[in-house]
Amino acid sequence: MLAWLVRRVLAGLATLLAVVTLSFVLMRVAPGGPFDADKPLPPAVRAHLERTFGLDQPLLTQYVTAIGSYATGDFGVTFTSQGERTVMENIAAAFPISLEMGLYALVLALLVGISTGLLAGMYRNTWLDYASMTGALATVSMSTIVVGPLLVLIFGVKLRWLPWGGWEPWSWAWADLKLKILPSLTLGLVYAAYFARLTRAGLLEVIGQPWIRTARAKGLPERVVILRHALRAAVLPAVSYLGPALAGIVTGSVVVERIFAVPGVGEYFVSAALNRDYPMVMGTVVLYATLLIVANIAVDLTYAWLDPRVREEAS
Repeated sequence: MLAWLVRRVLAGLATLLAVVTLSFVLMRVAPGGPFDADKPLPPAVRAHLERTFGLDQPLLTQYVTAIGSYATGDFGVTFTSQGERTVMENIAAAFPISLEMGLYALVLALLVGISTGLLAGMYRNTWLDYASMTGALATVSMSTIVVGPLLVLIFGVKLRWLPWGGWEPWSWAWADLKLKILPSLTLGLVYAAYFARLTRAGLLEVIGQPWIRTARAKGLPERVVILRHALRAAVLPAVSYLGPALAGIVTGSVVVERIFAVPGVGEYFVSAALNRDYPMVMGTVVLYATLLIVANIAVDLTYAWLDPRVREEAS
């Protein structure tokens, strides 16, 4: 198992290096890049880039120097701040906000999705099953860019139940919590629908197995059969979707942060791309890539813990 984990970590590092290399090359060769003459760099920024990333050196030397700087967490200073703020300062201020919103969205997606899927599977071919799956299908058909404004229109404008716009990180005062409901719902509802459909399909497959029939033959209540014997195997399809869901939540937060004016990392990602702020773009790209790689390794470990066959194969 340890050797398998080491291989996964090494593969993740190789993937991260490939992402950094591709981003480095694209930023240097794409038309309208940050180093073009039509957009001169502020003197303080150029001095920092020459000192830290070898901007005045050949491309290969720049690449090697940049990799060494990135490995130490030094992504340079931002263009838009005229060299007064570093990339890591911006990320350190904004990342806790994106992390908090992503955690809320993931917990919401798992709780709502898995519980809805279990109910739909337990009461299959009833009105509860049809209503749950119809709602899930409708939600899957929409994206965050549709769900967000729709929730604002209903709960913010029409009903006036919830405010929108802004975020107070890690504050659980009721006024601050109300601001966090709509962004978290927008980000989590779409993935809750996927989890619901996958959990229902997994449960319907599991309850037909011989060991489930044996548990029922012993006279156990249906609730005990589902929660104690079938649940662990039924959620395996949902767990396998955790990787893509985490990727979608991480990248989808860019859209949600723009809709609800949440000052997270996504705002820097968009503004840096529009302003051709090369160091900020590289910092956010590396951050997102690292998060996705770590999340996928964590999902693989969770899957191995739930499924003994995967654990045995890994060993």
